[in-house]
Amino acid sequence: QVQLVESGGGLVQPGGSLRLSCVASGTITSINRMGWYRQAPGKQRDLVATFVSGGRTNYADSVKDRFTISRDYVKRIVYLEMKSLKPEDTAVYYCNAAQWGMEYWGQGTQVIVSS
Repeated sequence: QVQLVESGGGLVQPGGSLRLSCVASGTITSINRMGWYRQAPGKQRDLVATFVSGGRTNYADSVKDRFTISRDYVKRIVYLEMKSLKPEDTAVYYCNAAQWGMEYWGQGTQVIVSS
């Protein structure tokens, strides 16, 4: 039983920055993947950035060198620092976690990049 709650989305101008947060709660024993996905209107949900087994990170090519994923183990929070935002970054961003073969998703937080 894992619950994920995202926050931090909003409206930002191109070139701006946002920090998204995902707070995890519930029974967390062995998360083997945790990170962020996004889904733009009319498009599929795609990976943005994740932590995988061993603490390694994986980024989508479109966000490399602009986004940074980090986490606070004590507070059970995963962050996504987004810089140099582009209109194509506009999407609903979802926190995701995988544990013992089970997938968990937050409700999403909207990010709109527009002038």
